[in-house]
Amino acid sequence: MTVKVGLISDTHGLMRPQALEALQGCDYLIHGGDIGKPEILETLKAIAPLTVVRGNNDTDDAWASDVPHEAVLRIGEVAIYTTHILADVPKPLPDDVRVVVTGHSHRPLQQVRDGVLFINPGSAGPRRFKLPITVGMLHIDGADVRGELIELTLK
Repeated sequence: MTVKVGLISDTHGLMRPQALEALQGCDYLIHGGDIGKPEILETLKAIAPLTVVRGNNDTDDAWASDVPHEAVLRIGEVAIYTTHILADVPKPLPDDVRVVVTGHSHRPLQQVRDGVLFINPGSAGPRRFKLPITVGMLHIDGADVRGELIELTLK
């Protein structure tokens, strides 16, 4: 059975209905930081169990102090390490980490480095520069992991 993990980052206080629609049906969700306000987390928790990390802009409010800077979600044989900024990913990674999720750059990207899938779902919040508005998805089947980047169609 394939497990779907929805990835969202850099909402900066804006929860687009298109992002919520794209994340429907996920078994788990990960928010890669720069949340913006606690209501974003409550909305996502209504969809699926949520793993969340604090972004560099999640500093001004008391609610953000409870959000960790890094987190690990384990799904069967797959450990997913999440932190907001790619430069903060530890080297070396723990042996069981198969996926690294980051945010911060607003630039959607996925690549395999030394057998580990690095994925940044981009930004689902306010548009920055001319970058697309995106979310991501992990499809996990046993020890197999496939990433997907989804550009949102804005109406």
